[in-house]
Amino acid sequence: MQKKQSVTIRVKPNLLPDDGQVFIVGNHEQLGNWRPDAIPMVPNPEGDGYWIREFQFRKNIEIEYKFTRGSWDSEAADESGTPVGNFRFLVDSDVTISQEVDTWRDIARQNAEKTVHTRVTGTVNYHRDLSDGILAQRDLIVWLPESYATNSDKHYPVLYMHDGQNVFDPITAYTGYDWQADETATRLIREGRIRDIIIVGIYNTNDRLEEYSASPLGEAYRRFVVETVKPLIDSNYRTLPGRVDTATIGSSMGGLVSFLLAWHHPDIFGMASCLSPSFIFRKNQAIRQIKKSALPAQPLKIFMDCGGIGGERLLHRGCKRVLRTLRFKGFMAHHTIYFSYFRNHRHAEQDWAKRLENHLELLFGEQ
Repeated sequence: MQKKQSVTIRVKPNLLPDDGQVFIVGNHEQLGNWRPDAIPMVPNPEGDGYWIREFQFRKNIEIEYKFTRGSWDSEAADESGTPVGNFRFLVDSDVTISQEVDTWRDIARQNAEKTVHTRVTGTVNYHRDLSDGILAQRDLIVWLPESYATNSDKHYPVLYMHDGQNVFDPITAYTGYDWQADETATRLIREGRIRDIIIVGIYNTNDRLEEYSASPLGEAYRRFVVETVKPLIDSNYRTLPGRVDTATIGSSMGGLVSFLLAWHHPDIFGMASCLSPSFIFRKNQAIRQIKKSALPAQPLKIFMDCGGIGGERLLHRGCKRVLRTLRFKGFMAHHTIYFSYFRNHRHAEQDWAKRLENHLELLFGEQ
């Protein structure tokens, strides 16, 4: 049996509310599999201001982790409110790691919002605290193209984007880097490379992993998008509501739920773009579901891609398994699927933002 290494992680918050609790979150089951409130740390009994947690990991595995106060809104950040990047190390011996946290995202951004309210290009509307009575409340942010205000007779295709905090605004984005969907769409429309579109960013919640997966809560989230979000958009905006003009896009778990939305609701979504989709989540749960289910009744266009650095290598394997499964099921006979590989791209918002232009052209390119 392989010997495990003892890893003790210590973190000292320079700012912590009186009732604050520190959590560690990361890419391993012992680190909560990225659930921000799953793994609490404990104050060091020596009273030196550090919070500590000890783990036993197999040798030669790569660990990534962050710190939160129980939610992604309260993750560790710098003074500007930009979340601190993932801490990474390769487990090769017993080790104690000590780190400090300047402040927390919610606290820093409360201060920042006093002077900076948004960095979104163009016209956006917010729909706050939307809920179907089953899932947690969340916001929608709706971006409108320049022609929307000047051409009242025109109707528009719609792109539904998951992890809506990351779509338009670096102030709300998870890592402080957004996809720049507003700037990219504006430029492509002006250049005549894509149709005028409406973009809907659906915010995530602390239940993101389950909601975006092939789980019962994931099924509930997909119903929420189909039965609550889309009807709200179609009734409040001049949309082209048909499946051929309706697409969904996301990255990582958002890429997975984009695929599942189109797969299970081809009558609603005729197109899906899946960037670095997490098909391998929970031991290939989604792949098993795809294998067992019938092919979609209506033709789909699926655009999938993946990077080649770090965790992207594992996700690439998952993509290849899905492609083999779809080929075996005869998917390609009546449906369209494209796959692109970006060897030097990471699992990061900056790299997904670089690939967004290509996906917008694939989904809404002028014919």
